[in-house]
Amino acid sequence: MSETGSLPPNWECVRLGGISDIVYGKGLPTNKLEADGYPVFGASGVIGFFSQYMFEEPQLMISCRGAKSGTINFSPAKCFVTNNSLVVDFPIEQKSLRKTYFYFLQAADKGGMVTGTAQPQVTINNAVEVELPLPPLNEQHRIVAKIEELFSELEKGVESLKAAKAQLAVYRQSVLKAAFEGRLTEGWREENQNELESATELLARIKSERESRHAAQLAEWQQSVADWEASGGKASGSKKPTKPKPPKELPPLTADELADLPTLPDGWGWFRFGNTYWESILGKMLDKQKNKGELFPYLRNQNVRWGAFDLTDVSLMRFEADEYARYGLETGDLVICEGGEPGRCAIWQGNKSEMRVQKALHRVRFLPETILGNFVRYFIQFSATSGHLSRFFTGTTIKHLTGNGLQDMHLPACGFAEQHQIVQEIESRFSVVEKMEQTIEESLQKAEALRQSILKRAFEGKLVPQDPSDEPAAELLARIRAEREAAAPVRKKGKAA
Repeated sequence: MSETGSLPPNWECVRLGGISDIVYGKGLPTNKLEADGYPVFGASGVIGFFSQYMFEEPQLMISCRGAKSGTINFSPAKCFVTNNSLVVDFPIEQKSLRKTYFYFLQAADKGGMVTGTAQPQVTINNAVEVELPLPPLNEQHRIVAKIEELFSELEKGVESLKAAKAQLAVYRQSVLKAAFEGRLTEGWREENQNELESATELLARIKSERESRHAAQLAEWQQSVADWEASGGKASGSKKPTKPKPPKELPPLTADELADLPTLPDGWGWFRFGNTYWESILGKMLDKQKNKGELFPYLRNQNVRWGAFDLTDVSLMRFEADEYARYGLETGDLVICEGGEPGRCAIWQGNKSEMRVQKALHRVRFLPETILGNFVRYFIQFSATSGHLSRFFTGTTIKHLTGNGLQDMHLPACGFAEQHQIVQEIESRFSVVEKMEQTIEESLQKAEALRQSILKRAFEGKLVPQDPSDEPAAELLARIRAEREAAAPVRKKGKAA
């Protein structure tokens, strides 16, 4: 807020409560909201519609509860305002001040108006104390006209930037669609047609390697059982080693399932995801009562983003020695959200011993040189956006991608070398898209900074020139006070009623 001495000549410094009446809206349960009707303004702007309205004219409002407390809104004519917003009402003869202070309140220092941390709010007692400049009425009209002229041009640019950003999202999806229909690597396949591994050969190789690994596990288990028996067996107080289960072999896709899927290039194939990896486990359930002693970091659903991990808030959990390997992560593991946003996933690239997973996440591990984790990650991202992935979810209100749903998921497969090529083709295009998105985001930030600069200049009396012939704001203020004083008995009478 500008100090009084820094205001232009003929301006006044006022409190919001000195030029307006501030009241709460009216309570309206959310279950009363309707699909259409008159807009209802709540704590976060328009929250729905209602068959009745409270105000004939547009209203100036301040959100007064929740995270958006202090946000300034301006309604269309005929609206309903809930008690999660304050209505700023000016004297009858000065309704034009609504638009002026819609802009001025956005630029004002509202730091003392919003209180509370866990539950921010704005009270009437705080709102009335906000200090604001009061320009001459004619200058207010010039200020509002200039702001709206500049904002109109600015908004055109912002809409163009947002449209371009939306087009980039569409382009991303088209790149993924082309990738998993084999169109990005058509030329590559022509050049390498004599060296291509078919999907059928790949699946046979995966099956053979899984069987070999399981046979090795059985040999290790037999030796561990022999050692256990030699040390006394049950009498020793230790548990008999658990026999490793063979990898579950799933039936191939049915003719009906294949008929519902896109046609793939020669040499490719559609498979159930569960037939393509070495193992998939769901993370460990947190037991708060046993969460004592030496604790280790673990990933939760919120730590997994699309294609990346957010490790700014990592929790700790107790893991027993025999759980390190089961719930631990290795470079190249695919981590997939089971709930929240089912399917959201990323490839772990960190140290082998530094992180584990909680039950909200699947950890999928692939055999070397068979399935490329990023190939699957990009396909899941494409499937989530296209809606294909949702057919493997369970639940109605809250969706989950269970272990059964994950293993049944359809995956287009091709040779390992072509998977590498596809990922390279995707990432080279996405790299260009990311640079364009960054440029757009920077431009949007500049547009918002310009918007704030326009409001600040208006607030300080620097947006339009002053006209010495304008009626001083002091006279306008005197009329406002007189009108409010004359209306005071009426307001009190109405309140008593």
